[in-house]
Amino acid sequence: MASGEGCHDRGWDGRGGNVIRSRLLPGVPGILGSGALGSPVVSAAADTAEPASVLVYSHRPEVRAAVRTAVGRRPAPDVGPISYLECVTGDEVVAAVDRGGIDLCILDGEAQPTGGLALSRQLDEEVTDRPAVCVLIARQADRWLAHWSMAEGTLPLPIDPLTAPRVVAELLRAHARRPVRRR
Repeated sequence: MASGEGCHDRGWDGRGGNVIRSRLLPGVPGILGSGALGSPVVSAAADTAEPASVLVYSHRPEVRAAVRTAVGRRPAPDVGPISYLECVTGDEVVAAVDRGGIDLCILDGEAQPTGGLALSRQLDEEVTDRPAVCVLIARQADRWLAHWSMAEGTLPLPIDPLTAPRVVAELLRAHARRPVRRR
């Protein structure tokens, strides 16, 4: 996705590739894969878990792809399915969060020109009931910046495919239980 193309909803086509599609609606089960003859394969957990919308922000397409690949479509049996909304600029992130419907923002702390750490802090200051935020940090020494940014979670770069689904699932569970904040 080139700069300026805007945010796009992404999902999995069941064969390992992603497709751009519309957002899943609450209560409407998504297709998690396809069987031998192309029939939908939906797990029992898919019937009970609410769909989650995850915003992934980075100016680098390879970072966005790494996040989608590491987290996957279903980070835990009781979470998801996930639809992804990719953003290239900080303005796109703010606009998407303002529209609502985002459960988790994964923000690249190394993004340019607006870093994910600054965006996290801005969302905390400006959005009354903002989604949970996880920031991607390249250096462990930047953990204090993640704390300053008011992010609920951190993931190291490069993305660890064993850690990322666990962190994302925990943040989505916590967000689902969180009461609405009033300012």
